[in-house]
Amino acid sequence: MRRTVLKCLVAIGALCAQEASAGTRAVVQTRTYDVTGSSGAALVDAMDSKGPRHGFMTHAIATTAYTVDWNLNAREANGFCRVQRANGTLNLSYTFPRLASPATPALKRRWNAFFAGVRAHEETHGRIARQMMRATEKSITGLRIANDPSCSKARREAQLRIRAVYAEYEAKQNAFDRREHSNGGHVEHLIAALTGKP
Repeated sequence: MRRTVLKCLVAIGALCAQEASAGTRAVVQTRTYDVTGSSGAALVDAMDSKGPRHGFMTHAIATTAYTVDWNLNAREANGFCRVQRANGTLNLSYTFPRLASPATPALKRRWNAFFAGVRAHEETHGRIARQMMRATEKSITGLRIANDPSCSKARREAQLRIRAVYAEYEAKQNAFDRREHSNGGHVEHLIAALTGKP
């Protein structure tokens, strides 16, 4: 039985001096794939074979993937380079299973409860990613480097800070998954409830 996983892709955008409105924004896309089956076990098997790829040979129930782009407004004045604005875009992509076959009322209830739990799990990954964006913006906005007429030092420092915040929040993502996927954890309970084997 495949568990829900997080896929993370981070691209640090180029630093530039274009004017833009300050702040971060999220662009969210949701995809689905169809599963069919007349029992909870059959639905789990369908997700295991048709779910989004996780690695070379395995499939996940659902995934949260994201990319990050930063556009920084940096200006040099009086010997200092200062990052005036940090505009970030978080591109979030969720992939979920969709029940595509008729189901008995009992199976439909179990599916709805299962799906609500899966969605909550993935949306928690999304919330952690949004927190990462806010923390990154706070870390780099106002960054000020002396003797940096070309802003190259500020550029390097901003990239270091972006990577440091990303590492901190990636650790939070991984810790959340470890709790959720532990033996007897939330994901195991969701699957057991769907298959009728709590």
